[in-house]
Amino acid sequence: MENFLEKAQSRSIEAQKKTAERNSAMAEYQSEAKARAIKTAKLRELRLAKDEADRAAEALKPVEPKKKRMTRAAK
Repeated sequence: MENFLEKAQSRSIEAQKKTAERNSAMAEYQSEAKARAIKTAKLRELRLAKDEADRAAEALKPVEPKKKRMTRAAK
């Protein structure tokens, strides 16, 4: 009977250790996922701001007139 109780207690301790390890791994995974999401959002915001600045700069750039091609008759 004592041997049975020791095995049961040993299995219980192992199960608790595995649960603790699983919880720790999940917390680490979630922390990394959150950090990745924050970084991605920041990079997206910076890219969109740059794209908007590029569009604004392009809009302010003067339009150069197209060069007319010379025709054979004009040569």
